[in-house]
Parts: sequence; C-alpha cells; structure tokens
Amino acid sequence: MGGVVVERDIDDLPKNPANYTALTPLGFLERAALVHPTRKSLIHGSVAYTWHQTYRRCRQLASALTKCGATFGSTVAVIAPNTPAMYEAHFGVPMSGAVLNAVNIRLNAQTIAFLLGHSQSAVIMVDQEFYTLAEEALQIIANKSKNQFKPPILVVIADESCDPKSLQYALGRGAIEYENFLETGDGEFAWKAPEDEWHSIALGYTSGTTASPKGVVLHHRGAYLMALSNIVVWGMNEGAVYLWTLPMFHCNGWCFPWTLAALCGTSICLRQVTAKGVYSAIANLGVTHFCAAPVVLNTIVNVPKEETILPLPRVVHVMTAGAAPPPSVLSAMSERGFKVAHTYGLSETYGPSTICAWKPEWDSLPPEARARMNARQGVRYVALEGLDVVNTQNMTPVPNDGKTVGEIVFRGNAVMKGYLKNPKANEEAFANGWFHSGDLGVKHPDGYIEIKDRSKDIIISGGENISSVEVENILYQHPAIFEVSVVARPDERWGESPCAFVTLKPGVDTSNQTRLAEDIMKFSRSRMPAYWVPKSVVFGPLPKTATGKIQKHVLRTKAKEMGPVKKSRL
Repeated sequence: MGGVVVERDIDDLPKNPANYTALTPLGFLERAALVHPTRKSLIHGSVAYTWHQTYRRCRQLASALTKCGATFGSTVAVIAPNTPAMYEAHFGVPMSGAVLNAVNIRLNAQTIAFLLGHSQSAVIMVDQEFYTLAEEALQIIANKSKNQFKPPILVVIADESCDPKSLQYALGRGAIEYENFLETGDGEFAWKAPEDEWHSIALGYTSGTTASPKGVVLHHRGAYLMALSNIVVWGMNEGAVYLWTLPMFHCNGWCFPWTLAALCGTSICLRQVTAKGVYSAIANLGVTHFCAAPVVLNTIVNVPKEETILPLPRVVHVMTAGAAPPPSVLSAMSERGFKVAHTYGLSETYGPSTICAWKPEWDSLPPEARARMNARQGVRYVALEGLDVVNTQNMTPVPNDGKTVGEIVFRGNAVMKGYLKNPKANEEAFANGWFHSGDLGVKHPDGYIEIKDRSKDIIISGGENISSVEVENILYQHPAIFEVSVVARPDERWGESPCAFVTLKPGVDTSNQTRLAEDIMKFSRSRMPAYWVPKSVVFGPLPKTATGKIQKHVLRTKAKEMGPVKKSRL
C-alpha cells in the first residue's frame, strides 16, 4: 500500500571468493616478482638476488619445510643476523603454514632453550656462527626433558664472511646446509594464503628482564596492515633502497621485510652494524632508508670524521624507535643531512605503531625546538585504531595539558593476538579492552603523546616523581657524555635518588673521574630542578640488548649493590 518493499538489506550481501580474501603480506612477494623480476631484491656482500629469484627461493623453502613435517601451526625458529636467509624466512616459513620464530642472537643458551622449548620449534634454521649456541640450548632442553625430547631438524646457514670451520663443525654434527635444504624444495611450490587472516604468522619473545620471556603471537592481518602503514607514515617511494641496520629478529624487523616486498625495494643486508658500514652503504649502494635505535644514531653522529661521507650524496631517511631519543641526538642527525622520523611501539604492537608526524609549520622553528618536537612519540599509525594516555585507576583519558601523566594504551588491528600459553598475562595486558603498554606519558594540546618513563623506571625521591628520561635528555647535552642512563639508587635521606651511569666520548680525559663527576653534577644543577640532579655518577660502558636498548634492570641492580647514598643534601 504505497510502501517500498526492501527485498534485501544493504548489509546483507554475502562474502564470496570474488570479493573477499584473508589479508596476508605474503602476496606482496608474488607481486614484486611479477612487476620487477630482474630488480635487485637483496644484496649481501658478494651475493645478490632478484625479486624473481627471491620468490622462487622462498617457495623452495616453504616446500622443503612442508616435506620435512612443518605443518599448519607448527613453529620454525631462525637464529641468524641480517642475511638473505633471515629475509627469506619471513615469507618461506608462513608460506608453508608454519609460524616464524625469529630468535635474538644475543641471548644466552639458557634463554634460547626456554624459547625453543616453549614454542616447540620443529625446525631450527641457524647461522653457522651461532650453531654451537643453538646446540648448547638444545642440550639444556634434552637434559630437562630426559627421554621425552624429540630433537628438531637443524639447518645451518652458511655465510662467506664467517670462519669456514664453524660450518664444517655443524655439517659434521648432522646439520643440513641451507642451500642444500632449499634444493629439496620445489621452486614452483603452490603455496596458499591462510583461510583466516587471524592465523598466526610470527612469534616473538619479550626481553624477559623480570621473569620468563613472554611469547608474542602476531597474525597475518596485522602484519599486512603494518607493512603498508610503514609506507604511508614514512612516505616511502617505490623501489626504495633499505639498509638493514635494525635486526630482523627484533619485532620481525618492524614489519619491513614485508614492506620492502610491497615497495619492490632493495634490501642491503648488514651483518654487523658499524657507523663506517652505514656510511659506506650510503656512498656505494644508494641507500635511501634505514631504521635504528637511538643508540645507533648516537654512534653515527659521534664517529670520527674520516669514517663519514659528509655531506651525504642524498637525503637519507631514518626511522628511530626503541627508546626515547635525546633531542640533542636528533638535532645532530639533522645537521648531518639525515631526515629522522621518530616512532614508538612494542613487540606486542608489531613494532612501531605511533609516529611523530611532522608538520610543515615546525620547519620555521629554531633547530633545538624542532628537535624537541620530534622527540615526542606522536600520534597513531594509520593502521592503529586506538591510542590514548589514561588514568590507570579509572581508564579515563588524561587532559591534553602536557603535564598529567598516565599509561599509554593501544587498541586495534596492530595489537598482538596475545601471549602464547600465558592466560594470566593476557588478562592483565588486555584489561578494560585496551592493551596496556606499561609506559607512562602525557598528551600535549595538539594531541601528540610523549613518553615520560617506563612505570618501573620512575624514580621516587622524597615523595616526588622524577622522570629518568627527562634527566637523561638534559645530561646528553653535556659535551663529554656519549651515552647516559639514569636509574634509582637507594638514598638514606630521600628513599632513592638519581644515579647516572655514563659512557664518555672518545678523547675525553678520564684521569680524574671525581672531577668529571663533579662537573656533570654542576652542569645538572644549572639546568634541572635540584631534586633531579644525580647524586652519584658511575663511568663505564652501558649494558645493552641486541637492539641497542640500554638494560636499565642491570643498572638498577648495580645501583642497589652500591648501597644507599649516605650524605645526600639536596
């Protein structure tokens, strides 16, 4: 009676194979091989591959893994630095249906044994330099498991830059050489994308500084979205030449193995990261982009002049994350011609998931002011749906005043599936519908967030909270300081007070460390509140993780062992 009859609701149209498929970054490789089959995909020393060759090798790897029993949901561990095999594993392993576990090569055998046992790795691919490390880890597992231990298949990755004796040792112990392993596979292997994009693509482990490492499980959808998001937030061009200064075992190289395939770019593998190696690659291999922790940037700006190639032959784009970068380091990088993008994230968020998105109006600011703006952690990545700083008591957002401290929380497709076999940790991490980072920060009036500290790194002195990061940023301005980390030390008067662990720049006279310490304290008193000033200064190298993060938990232990400060007057 005059009404409109709606036969089908607009949202009722069904999915079908023609209009819906699970998202996965594996298809980027197939496309790169189609579009640019002869373009260089990987360069490592005297070894170079094209995209056609890399696609074929990854299919061979997937086929070989399938033949030796790697099935859907099983785990394949890779213990290797930045080499072509590590890159190929990011495609070949998930193409077989298995899950990639890229292992930190700087871990000790005991920790690697935990990772391999916890993940139940069926196959282990290991660089020849680290074969004995893997062997020691497996022996630890065997000793604990007694007769229940089934040894995994061991594949040893050869590298021309390593001592050939280590390869011969591995082969003598029954390992299969990587190239021979590939030959058992089919270069035309008909790999299949996952039926469900929620399927796991990678497993990575947190540092485990206070307890056993937690296994972070990532899915195909997140890897796909974050790989493309890297391109968007960084403004990367097709065919970029990317230098692997960031370990691929760290958060799957921040998803850049998949990003480079999407861009049809070229990866320059750098087995060992040195400032000289970085400048050499920029000069000789056309590098346009690289990622690195702030500690690596600090090395680059403090390298002797004869090891640089300044001015740079082109603008080199740098993405930094892993710790809050000191504004002084960002300013020094800019002066040398590097364009630095500052990002922030965690293993649980596929690596960087926020960026200090640059605004054109900042270009007119003085250099120091520009560096301060770029030192903030910024806004969410394009592929991250939610980012906020909240009051942990009631989960309400903190005001945008740049002062009120809260916890940084995340939500969306760029958040992990969860921790493997750890329901209690998952319950805590995902409380109230957000992923809790454990990082404390503020929101500025423009909505950009800025980290003030890890919750465990805040120093409480005389009832006042002190941000170790803010103290470090000021200390980095001292002309003699190369690296610095500030932690809490017991203090008889104040409960705890700042203790600065300092590495000095090359050439600094260290004959009178007492006078140096006094000079640093005097410098501090002129630039920060009195209660922030370090009451003790310790000189020497700083302990670091494989990705260049300073291990504050080690320094906190050292500070505690030093005993309380007995005559703190400030």
